[in-house]
Amino acid sequence: MAEFVRRQVVGLALLAGVVAASLLVSPDRLVETVRTVADRPLLFGTVLVGVYLVRPLFAWPTTLVAILAGYGYGAVAGFPVALAGTTASALLPFLFARYVDGGTGLVGRLGDSGQRFFDATGDLRGMIASRLAPAPSDPVSAAAGLSGVSTGAFVLGTAIGEIPWTVAAVLAGSSLETLSVGGLSAIGWELIVAAGAVAVALLAGPAYRTMTAQ
Repeated sequence: MAEFVRRQVVGLALLAGVVAASLLVSPDRLVETVRTVADRPLLFGTVLVGVYLVRPLFAWPTTLVAILAGYGYGAVAGFPVALAGTTASALLPFLFARYVDGGTGLVGRLGDSGQRFFDATGDLRGMIASRLAPAPSDPVSAAAGLSGVSTGAFVLGTAIGEIPWTVAAVLAGSSLETLSVGGLSAIGWELIVAAGAVAVALLAGPAYRTMTAQ
């Protein structure tokens, strides 16, 4: 019981820290750093790895970092780098949520709700649909961790579902002549609608089976 309480306290403290960091730390300094090292591939790669590792702590969107990858490496080399970084970065809140564990209370109820969702869809289909849906990456990762999604399904589903968002962001970054905070926008409404439609299509069958089984 004491260990469970300790994990809950750690989880709440980290969540509070992420909220505070997201409000206090803007990506301006990050953009300035990336701009100064973009013509030095090895150093740029080191900076990019560091950014992917700390990204969840500042609640920066994955597309922001993918734009940086496209800016530094171009569309062809930037895509696999960005997709690998996005997938690895998403693992951090996923694994932390598994460490915290749902137990009882609000966190436990969230985990139970997520588990029912993944029971209906299957881990892999549910993860792909969750990534295609226009939802923030880190809450999706945490929900998957609380819901008991297998690590393999999480990684594969994240990699597949993030492909359209990563392609759009990398292409946007590779087309930038000058990197600025104002230019860190890659997602148009057309992609949001298309990806959302695919997510709905993936969930239509499981939703129908769940409804008819009741």
